[in-house]
Amino acid sequence: MKRWKVLIFFLPVLFSQCKEDVGIDYFTAEKAEYYFSEVKKLCDRDDGKLWGENLYGPILLIDTETRKLYSNVQDSEGILKPRGNIFTGTYPREEVINYAKELGGTLYAMAPIPEEEDYYRITSRCIHGLSHCLQIRKDIDTPDYNTSHMGERTARLWLKMEWKALERAIRTNGDTRGQAVRDALVFRSARRELYPKYIQDENKFENYEGLASFTYMMLCSETRDEYLKKLLEYYHRIYDFRSYTFSYGFVHGNIYAHLLNETGFDFSTINSRDFDLGEALRDRYEIILPEISRDIAGSLSFSYDVDLVKEEEREREEQLREGLRRRTAQFTEKPVVLLELESPNFSFEAEDTDPVDTLGTIYQTIRVTDNWGKLAVEEGGCLVSPNLRFLRVPAKNVEQDKQHISGYGWHIVLNNNWEMVKLEENYFIRKLTP
Repeated sequence: MKRWKVLIFFLPVLFSQCKEDVGIDYFTAEKAEYYFSEVKKLCDRDDGKLWGENLYGPILLIDTETRKLYSNVQDSEGILKPRGNIFTGTYPREEVINYAKELGGTLYAMAPIPEEEDYYRITSRCIHGLSHCLQIRKDIDTPDYNTSHMGERTARLWLKMEWKALERAIRTNGDTRGQAVRDALVFRSARRELYPKYIQDENKFENYEGLASFTYMMLCSETRDEYLKKLLEYYHRIYDFRSYTFSYGFVHGNIYAHLLNETGFDFSTINSRDFDLGEALRDRYEIILPEISRDIAGSLSFSYDVDLVKEEEREREEQLREGLRRRTAQFTEKPVVLLELESPNFSFEAEDTDPVDTLGTIYQTIRVTDNWGKLAVEEGGCLVSPNLRFLRVPAKNVEQDKQHISGYGWHIVLNNNWEMVKLEENYFIRKLTP
């Protein structure tokens, strides 16, 4: 299967729009210098207690509209230029923003600047990126995984059972916590018995994003209570998502990391992309699981409101079916603009995705770059085919001005030697013939 280069921003990030770039007014070089010093303070306060080394390092703060860069460190090739005590430059339009990015021979943590000033968002995004840089240095980074099964009702049900048991473990201690941890691991094992081919991908997602979110929440919290408040708010937010495919690992790995941390676990010993956080927690609690977890998971589930969860999932499926019928029609029954995907890079919000059976996945908002140029969808959505070969947007109010094409809720900027052509009612993007 063709693999995506995917970026998921879990904190609100503005998609770059194909219009005049205004920029973020409040952010200046002086402001960048201030936040670099604040991130350093947070990293110095931890000073390697969590991962065995101080996380502070090269950072790029980026204005996603103007693509202006602010850095605390000059790159090896001198692309960034000195400006007072920091360095500045411009990020290429064709490059996708990522939390860990190499520029000019230097690996940077990249952090998008929020539209309105927010201390926690700015500092946590920086540490999120620094966490991914650490993973790259330790050779345990893996942004390539497939957890599409998390869109299925059965997988979601067992995941919710696991979450409810983990929440009980977080809120308790002693024998009660130990029993809740065992219950969670039984539910985890029951799900994995049903979906064995996804076990490695689950581990990768939970490690890659779960450990990163755990790290920035820990370093950006002054007390354990403050961290737990953020963690539980995050958990309840994701619990309500209509799709877990691109979201569950952020909080799942975070919860397991927290429970491991409470036992004194040494995170610097993690040396594999496939490290199993659940198995590590089982070892710490010396839990012996049944040979077949599904044999007892059903009876355990009654202690965790399984009937309520079943009703939640029934209502979700009903709402999805009705909503998707309406939304899918605009991609199948009406004129569309069709783009072939050759070497795509994506950024999107995890909660804005809906699988549509054999048709693919609808993304409510998304940013895509490919050989033909770049696409920004702000509303109305787009449909990506299951084989990751084609993308459709509704052909409503299509207008073209040279290489700039727009429609209701979306914009395309074509690269040179590409054009849009109309065939009957639909539009196609193609490369110019010599």
